[in-house]
Amino acid sequence: MKTINFPYIALALSAFLLLLIVKGSQLSSDGNTQIPLLTLLVVNEFSFFVTAIGAYIGIKQCLATSFKSSYALVSILCLIFSVGFMLMGIKLWPL
Repeated sequence: MKTINFPYIALALSAFLLLLIVKGSQLSSDGNTQIPLLTLLVVNEFSFFVTAIGAYIGIKQCLATSFKSSYALVSILCLIFSVGFMLMGIKLWPL
């Protein structure tokens, strides 16, 4: 696999995992999440790292070669998803 394609894969994978985290973090009537909390945190952390790496590779590629708007958009979306996963992980963490 070429690393140039990684931001596209990271964005698609993180969009699916975002839906999984949002659906799994809903509370049931007894106060528990639908997916175990540790599983949600692991999936969230994995998604954060995947999107952060996708954003890094994408931005680095945009600076090294000619500017492509679609590739830059995917890289920026990876960066936004990465920040979102970080904030969601903080919100999910029980204090």
